[in-house]
Amino acid sequence: MTTEVTEILKGHLFGQEEISVFAVLDGASVPDLLQRLYEQQPEHECLYRGDLKPDLAEMAPYLVRLEPVSDFTSWVIGQGWGNHWGIFALSGADLRAMRQHFRRFLVVYDTNAKPMYFRYYDPRVLRVYLPTCNAEELATVFGPVTAYLVEDEAPNAMFRFRTAGGSLQHEKIPIELR
Repeated sequence: MTTEVTEILKGHLFGQEEISVFAVLDGASVPDLLQRLYEQQPEHECLYRGDLKPDLAEMAPYLVRLEPVSDFTSWVIGQGWGNHWGIFALSGADLRAMRQHFRRFLVVYDTNAKPMYFRYYDPRVLRVYLPTCNAEELATVFGPVTAYLVEDEAPNAMFRFRTAGGSLQHEKIPIELR
């Protein structure tokens, strides 16, 4: 991805003061995620609890607070956009509150009460799931999140999802070079 496209995406993510930008990254999709987290030390937490075996730690989802100017942020946007590495969430909450929020729906239950992992942090899942939600489900999924930003099927566009009055508002935003 070009530097210009990366800067355009950063403009959409970091356009509001007082709002933090978080990424929920899928360890199963992001090559060398744990190594990058260790080397670059962004504020982050694994969404799974406890001490994980190395193979599970590699595949786990991670919540990361992104900074507007950082090598880690540039890497996530520059290399991950279009490769379904994860989703972006804007919020006024801190990392701890966001971790508690995102942990709430890692496991869902089917009609037979069988637990299943819900990979909402895959943008291909979230952009299809959110439009199916009723007001109560939207309140649960959004919680402290003011907006979700996810890549479209084609990386030249993104979706911004918000709620208003219990209903979902979403807009497709083209990523156009100037």
